[in-house]
Amino acid sequence: MKNVNIHEAKTHLSRLVDEAAEGRPFVIAKAGKPLVKVTALDTPVGKQVRRLGFVAGQFKVPDDFDTLGSEVIEKMFGGKE
Repeated sequence: MKNVNIHEAKTHLSRLVDEAAEGRPFVIAKAGKPLVKVTALDTPVGKQVRRLGFVAGQFKVPDDFDTLGSEVIEKMFGGKE
């Protein structure tokens, strides 16, 4: 991973950010000591955005959901028969 001193980062920030966005992260250092890592975000865009609760009210989870198929699973793994 590329190390960049803080002065160089200030001077070439646009280019460095473009590189990071393309999947080439880098580390900014001050006096040779690494301070921060700059990397691309995995931010979803458009139709990739997933919303919590988008199917709320469209189906019902059965009350016995936690035990559905437990007898078959127990038999498969050598439990009670």
